[in-house]
Amino acid sequence: MAFTLEERLQLGIHGLIPPCFLSQDVQVLRVMKSYETPLFEIKTLQIQTFHQCSLLVKILFCVFLLLHLLLGLFITIHDRGHIATMLNSWPEDDIKAIVVTDGERILGLGDLGSYGMGIPVGKLALYTACGGVPPQQCLPVLLDVGTDNQALLDDPLYIGLKHKRIRGKEYDELIEEFMQAVTDKYGMSCLIQFEDFANSNAFRILNKYRNRYCTFNDDIQGTASVAVAGIFAALRITKDKLLNHTFVFQGAGEAAMGIAHLLMMAMAKEGVSREDAAKRIWMVDSKGLIVKGRGNLNHEKAEFAHDHPHLKTLEEVVETIKPTAIIGVAAIGGAFTEKIIKDMVSFNERPIIFALSNPTSKAECTAEQCYKLTEGRGIFASGSPFDKVTLADGRSDSVTSEGFRFCS
Repeated sequence: MAFTLEERLQLGIHGLIPPCFLSQDVQVLRVMKSYETPLFEIKTLQIQTFHQCSLLVKILFCVFLLLHLLLGLFITIHDRGHIATMLNSWPEDDIKAIVVTDGERILGLGDLGSYGMGIPVGKLALYTACGGVPPQQCLPVLLDVGTDNQALLDDPLYIGLKHKRIRGKEYDELIEEFMQAVTDKYGMSCLIQFEDFANSNAFRILNKYRNRYCTFNDDIQGTASVAVAGIFAALRITKDKLLNHTFVFQGAGEAAMGIAHLLMMAMAKEGVSREDAAKRIWMVDSKGLIVKGRGNLNHEKAEFAHDHPHLKTLEEVVETIKPTAIIGVAAIGGAFTEKIIKDMVSFNERPIIFALSNPTSKAECTAEQCYKLTEGRGIFASGSPFDKVTLADGRSDSVTSEGFRFCS
């Protein structure tokens, strides 16, 4: 990262490394800071000699370089007008799948700016590991428009643009140029997956491009497809129709809206209008239950605002609305309290409890809490892994092919 912009352009590496310019001295400091815990102190390695440890460090260093030399393509707001040229820097021409983020809303972590590159890299690793897409046909992209994370702006070791996020017309022009440049180079069949954009941009971008390009938003649509599949699987146990259920969401962001809209589409197939379907869905955000008359509701939230007194807490909402299903997608660890779970089982024979937030520390409840508090009657799904649970009576939970769990 010590290369100047001119040197990066001459070497054909502009965009292949983070946009920040750091001297070699600062880069050495970054590496040293990453290794503040000496490897020699990690007792579990059971390395007996200094020679063995040194050899291990050298091997790990070489593997690290081989695996992480090119993580993805960094495109900044200042590269407008040159994105097509930057794509030519990427060493592969046959790209089938792109995952792109601007790093503003990394689930559970917030605005990570350029450090959000790990998201596209990780998502595309799944395309290879699970979908069999050759890694050379995958392109991770980070759109760096700045960051509103003050801690990163104050950090001399931060690798991204060190200014507040640029929004409005300039931002939209960057997205537009990116979409056009990608499809010009890789074709209209190249998949463009949007990941971890803030709500204000995610819905707007999806609505703008969904019918023009081969694109989708994973947080809105991908999460929805998996969650609704889990709901349908749960119906096999409850043995009733989707229209007989009432849903309460903890969270009203992209994931919640995506799931809710797909549920409405599914209900429409059972013969109800969009408006009637929306009446079966309730949303709880940071300010409490979303109801009509509550100020500053965006278009997405307003669709699920009902004529009902305002309630501040999820516990109050569950106690009052008496839903058949609660779905957690707000990354608030422990949001499904003991009272909520016990209330759910008090007015449902088989309550549906989906704690979908991740990582594990952000899960609304654990599998064990769900099963023990519902005496094995809860139907549970999660976005984080949990160990198998065995109840006192010997029943244990099973994981179905759809990914949800229930005790039998």
